[in-house]
Order: sequence, then C-alpha cells, then structure tokens
Amino acid sequence: MKIWRSITAILLVLCILLPQSAGSEEKPLWELGIGTGILRMPDYRGSDESRWYLLPYPYVIYRGAILKIDEQRISGQIFKTDRVLLDFSGFGAVPVKSSDNTARAGMPDLDPTFEMGPSLKIIVTESKADGYKLSLALPLRAFFSTDFSSVRHEGWVFSPRINLEKKDLIPATGLNLGISAGPMFTDSSYNAYFYTVEPAYAAGSRPAYAAGGGYSGSTLTVGVKKTYKRLVFNAFISADFLQGAVFEDSPLVKTRTSVMSGFSVSWIFFQSAKTVTADK
Repeated sequence: MKIWRSITAILLVLCILLPQSAGSEEKPLWELGIGTGILRMPDYRGSDESRWYLLPYPYVIYRGAILKIDEQRISGQIFKTDRVLLDFSGFGAVPVKSSDNTARAGMPDLDPTFEMGPSLKIIVTESKADGYKLSLALPLRAFFSTDFSSVRHEGWVFSPRINLEKKDLIPATGLNLGISAGPMFTDSSYNAYFYTVEPAYAAGSRPAYAAGGGYSGSTLTVGVKKTYKRLVFNAFISADFLQGAVFEDSPLVKTRTSVMSGFSVSWIFFQSAKTVTADK
C-alpha cells in the first residue's frame, strides 16, 4: 500500500493545478528533467487527518499539436479555436489506509482513484500586453477506483472552474500567478465511495449513513511559478469548502474546510532545438 500511495501521490503532484504563463510564446517542443516535491494533503475531502509526501518525479513536457504533456496533465486536444478548446485529460488521488484514519477505523481501505473525461475550455478575456487570461473550464469526468488488479467505475464528477492566469505578477521578476475557483457536483455513487457508512461498519460515534448526489462543495486554488534558467519552482495552496455539500452530515466528514499545499523544484537538463508556439 505504501508503494501505491507514493506512486499515486506523484501522479497527483503532476496533475495539480499550477500557474501557467498567459499569452503565446516560442518554447521547445519537448523538455526532459527531474524534480522533487513536498506535498501535504488530507486523506480525503472532509478528513481532519493529513499526510506529508516527499516525492521525486520525472519532469516531462511535450507541446505537440494534438498530444500535450505538461506539469499538470497528459491531454489530447479534440477541437480548438482561438478562444475554445475541447480536450481530454485525467486526474488522480492517493489511496487511504483506514487503519491510519480515525474516522474510517474498521472500514475498508480507499483504493487509489482517478478521473478521466473531456473538458471544454473557453477564454473569457485576455490581454497579451498585460499578461493575463481569464478562462472558464467545464470538465466532466468518469470516476474510477483500482486495486491494480481490476478497475471499478465509481461515479461521475462535474467541476466547472474559473481560471485566472497572470504573467510577471511583480514586474521583471518572472513570477506567474494562477488562481482557480469553482463548485463541484458529483453523483450518489461518487459520494458513496467516500462518505457512505454501511450498517455493517456503523459504530456508536459513526452511525450508518447513505450519501446522495448533488452539490459537493467548492474549491479555491492559488499557485505561483518561477522559472530561473533551467530550474522551475512551483508552490500552491488549495482549499475545499464543504459547507452545504450533500454529504456534509456524513460522520466521515470531520472538517468542512480541507487544505492541501505543496512546493516543487524541477531541473530541466534536455530540451529540443525545435520550438513551437505554446499557448500558455
């Protein structure tokens, strides 16, 4: 389990929303490097117990016309205009060993999970001169769990986001800012995976509970990014607000504000001579 926690935590770091540079510029077609990150995250949204992860990871960037690999995700572009992009991408989360979590003691472990699906992205407004972009993302993803011997579909999640990207936040520093905020909507199967308590696992302080579907809280993420020669520095903090969520009354929800944060440093040691116009 510890091995899979580390692997999926690495994947999570690579999928975390980090700031990009607003506007278009010429960049290498591909870049290779290594990095390390420090991540602190709750066991699940609503858990009052968190874990620290120290994670080495490969730094791989590919800016192809269709396939793109960056610090956030692996995605495939389906359709693109100057202001609209339809792509396909995924997201992952670490497993939880119930014996390490007080609220879930005696319950089945939570396996590693991942989400996959299309996302429609619309640029609301941007200024290349001022280095900012405001966009709307509408991702709809299928949610799966796996024990690495089988994969189970666990539900659906829709998480619209408003994203603000600001290049060179403090003039002449090269510090880039990214802010993302929006609600989350999930079906009953998704919520049951995390928040339902079957009668067989009910206890005095943990009554049986059946989670429904609907509004599942909101998320705010703020990140900064700085590139210095061949070093890339990223830092972020993300908060989930569960007030009003359909599963708010679950005995497994121990806090209504969950916070995740992290910092990473990447070193690029190879990059292609060929450059492409990168929309960042």
